[in-house]
Amino acid sequence: MAEMLLGNVEESVTDEEIGEFLIRYGFPQFSEIQRVPGAGSRPSALVIFNDVTADGLRVLQPRIHNLFWKNRTITALLIPTRDES
Repeated sequence: MAEMLLGNVEESVTDEEIGEFLIRYGFPQFSEIQRVPGAGSRPSALVIFNDVTADGLRVLQPRIHNLFWKNRTITALLIPTRDES
C-alpha cells in the first residue's frame, strides 16, 4: 500500500476527475481518496493505492508534482509507510 497527498486540489474537483488526471499521467487506479480540508485556500486529497508500493509511486510522482491543473499548481507528496503493528 502507498499513499500520496495531492495538495492544492480545488474542493469542487470530484474523485473521478482526480482518477482520470492520475491515469492520464500513468498512475494506476486508486483504491480510496480521503479529502483533507485546507485553511480555505489549499485543500488536499490523500490518494491511497492498495496495489502499489511506495517505490512504484516514487517513480510516477515527479510527473505531476508542481503541475498546473484546474487553475491551480498541484503538489504531490509521498506519505511514508506507516507501521500499523
